[in-house]
Amino acid sequence: MINYAFTKELIIPFEKTIEIVTKELNKQKFAILTKIDVKEKFKEKLGIDFKRYVILGACNPSNAHKAILAEENIGLMLPCNVIVYEDGDNTTVSIIRPTVAMEMIKNEPLKKIAATVEYQLKKAFDSIT
Repeated sequence: MINYAFTKELIIPFEKTIEIVTKELNKQKFAILTKIDVKEKFKEKLGIDFKRYVILGACNPSNAHKAILAEENIGLMLPCNVIVYEDGDNTTVSIIRPTVAMEMIKNEPLKKIAATVEYQLKKAFDSIT
């Protein structure tokens, strides 16, 4: 079990899982800013076949604004990454824990924002079934 993410395995098809994840994140006011299809990029750039694996860049604009005001260079750590990948016949979802990701930055206001973001991400994560 990793401590830097919320992770669960689902018995839901890959594409349906992405739809559910996106919907639940939207309910918590997160938008998907980026979608990286790792399988596609590995095929295109390396010529190798890989399982379906997508990285979603999720952002809550209000919290991102607060974070940038608290620590201007925090954009290096944004957006919050969510991964969805094939795991045999199942699909795995992992969502970054911002409190863990921000531990290296010594900024108390930022830690409070990270806790708020993590709470919202956890609510979305818990709703993914």
